[in-house]
Amino acid sequence: MTGILIVNLGTPDAPTRPAVYRYLKQFLLDPRVIDINPIARNLLVRGIIAPFRSGKSAQAYQELWTENGSPLKYYGERLVEQVQQLLGSDYVVELGMRYQSPSIESAIDRLMQAKVERIKVFSLFPQYASATVGSVHEEVMRVLSKKQIIPAVDFISSYPTWSSMIDIYVQNAGQFDLSSYDHVLFSYHGLPQRQLIKGDAFNHCLKSADCCQTLTPTNQFCYSAQCYATTRAIAEKLNLQPEQYTVCFQSRLGRDPWTQPYTVRTIETLAKEKGAKRVLVFCPAFTADCLETTIEIGAEYKEDFEKWGGEHLDLVPSLNDSPEWAKAVAGLLKNQN
Repeated sequence: MTGILIVNLGTPDAPTRPAVYRYLKQFLLDPRVIDINPIARNLLVRGIIAPFRSGKSAQAYQELWTENGSPLKYYGERLVEQVQQLLGSDYVVELGMRYQSPSIESAIDRLMQAKVERIKVFSLFPQYASATVGSVHEEVMRVLSKKQIIPAVDFISSYPTWSSMIDIYVQNAGQFDLSSYDHVLFSYHGLPQRQLIKGDAFNHCLKSADCCQTLTPTNQFCYSAQCYATTRAIAEKLNLQPEQYTVCFQSRLGRDPWTQPYTVRTIETLAKEKGAKRVLVFCPAFTADCLETTIEIGAEYKEDFEKWGGEHLDLVPSLNDSPEWAKAVAGLLKNQN
């Protein structure tokens, strides 16, 4: 049999300050997430970020939480159930979270107990970043390196322009009248610019204002370039002209420069300087709606937009647990050799 490991970032086990503290600590102590001196990272996370942010973040998670628990985990479990049903008995499908539960290690143990011959690892991050996909792959290899027997392992690193995924985003946008919006935003999770530069082996990154506009062999694993590629793929199918949309980046942490333009500043400019009243937002870095989409965009940035003079900000739903998404994932995993 073939084992399928579907991985997402993770979520606190409960919307409480202790649970959020544990989650933040594990997440932010990952050297691929905060890539600074280990001593400085420990002091920063344990002494400042986790203690001070856990309370506010717990309040946000309480707003996000549903009767099914964390949406990110619930959608992951529903996706795994559907993919398992679609693939049949020749496959064993497990969900793993990079942080908290169910852990990648526990998922791999279940796959090994099922006597799989090989494992396919599918991260729910369409665009490659060291802090997401890279961290997942490193954790999978760390777990397997401790085992006496290591099965064949296949990694799917990224899929920024995968047509099946693009079609679902376009389909989700169908519930909105695009002509009624003054502008469309494609908001992606941000990264420190230093991480983009560290991943550049060809002295290309940030050397020009348009270095991310085209995906080439030189920048094929650049997170920002892949974000622009995803945007173009969706925009082309929606017949959006370049002046009708903007790529931007959210969730900045700290004072270092991150990928730009920042979503919150873009929203401010649209409202204050360009007089935009209605804005539609896609979040194609997130295959499941979560804190960054539902709360950060759908509540906090919406409130900011209205405060600055805007009238309406709508969020296009993510892929979540839709049957079309499950069929796409099952087809990709079945056909990948």
